[in-house]
Amino acid sequence: MQQRLVIPSNVDAEIALLGCIIIDESAFVHVVDMVELDDFYDPHNKAIFKAMSTIYANGQNIDITTLLSYLEKENLLEQVGGYEYLANLSNIGYSTSNIDTYIELITDASLRRKTINLLNNLSQEGYKSEKSTFDYVEEIEKAVFELSRRRRVDSFRTIADVSKQVLFNTEANSNQKEEIIGLKTGFSKVDRITLGFQPGQLLILAARPAMGKSAMAINLACNIASKNKNGHANVAMFSLEMTAEQLVERMIASDSKIQLSDIKTGKIGSSEWIRFNTSCSRLSKLGLFFDDSTDLTVAKIRAKCRKLAVDQGLDFVVIDYLQLINSENDSKSAQEAVAKISRELKLMAMELKIPVMALSQLSRAVEKREDRHPIMADLRDSGSIEQDADIVMFLYRDDYYNKSSTRKGEADLIIAKNRSGSTHEGLPMLFNGACACFDEKLEE
Repeated sequence: MQQRLVIPSNVDAEIALLGCIIIDESAFVHVVDMVELDDFYDPHNKAIFKAMSTIYANGQNIDITTLLSYLEKENLLEQVGGYEYLANLSNIGYSTSNIDTYIELITDASLRRKTINLLNNLSQEGYKSEKSTFDYVEEIEKAVFELSRRRRVDSFRTIADVSKQVLFNTEANSNQKEEIIGLKTGFSKVDRITLGFQPGQLLILAARPAMGKSAMAINLACNIASKNKNGHANVAMFSLEMTAEQLVERMIASDSKIQLSDIKTGKIGSSEWIRFNTSCSRLSKLGLFFDDSTDLTVAKIRAKCRKLAVDQGLDFVVIDYLQLINSENDSKSAQEAVAKISRELKLMAMELKIPVMALSQLSRAVEKREDRHPIMADLRDSGSIEQDADIVMFLYRDDYYNKSSTRKGEADLIIAKNRSGSTHEGLPMLFNGACACFDEKLEE
């Protein structure tokens, strides 16, 4: 015999909650922040709660007298079950100390109903052939995520509550031997200025072509994977320019200090093979994950990151690079598309509670002026990049533009925006292009 399916509900908890409000009208202030009208399943209880909400909104006290008066005036008494139903609510002795339990029982049942209805509707959507499979799956994922966020409505947080959390965080940070409160980047000067890359941050690393921004991103990815969580931090790299093999070749070159061209051709000296194999072994133990798909949208990146976060854990994301991400609306201008992408990346960082770094191209305006140090206005199709980003960093190499430069093999990492701290006109770095490697320049 097929089991009869019962719609999730808890009518007893609904009655108990309404009874608590009648006993103690001050309970409604607490309840209204936590329960919505649609959370009630029984039509009588839903109508009573709606009446209570109207009475409260009108500035009146909620008790059996005002409730009865309102329902009679609006001809709603029969809709709520009549005098007898209201009398039962007011006569049963409920304890307001259990009100949070009643709320949880009601909202849990409501969430189940909403989930069932949502999935039923989505299953029907799946039969529509005009919708792409990925768009359909993304719609499901987004809807379920929104449901999970609606599980409980958060009320305002008082300054007393927030201050306690700030005090806790500050005390915890004060007990650290280091000043870094985010992910260590492997560059002490960068860490000192940024305090480490922190959850929810959108970071932009921008430069003109051939400045080494991909090499810097690769170095940061390896450093963060190896220098955080005792070497067990997980980093996702999305590359729209290079294959995963090309990325790993550069990582090995940087780690082993073997020229990238020699690794590509296999012309590695006998003494270098040991370094090569050692680097391969060391890097293979890191939590580095690659995606070199060429048709990436922010929705796809977000979906893959969500899955990785659940399956393995996720601490940092690198995207190379922002302007190559496909816009989901091709009719928009490049500037509008990039603005939408940057905003979605910021929201993704906040949702996953991890720092997300996107590489970005700079406009040719840099090369049309005498001082070629990049500035914020040089961000290509900038749109809202400057607004959305928590940290904006630029790479500049003087020897690229000036062949007689006295700073051959050097680069400046400019921190042009830092929402959580100071900026810097240029942290001196050493750049080994042959090995795709950045190192900090020691203080002279």
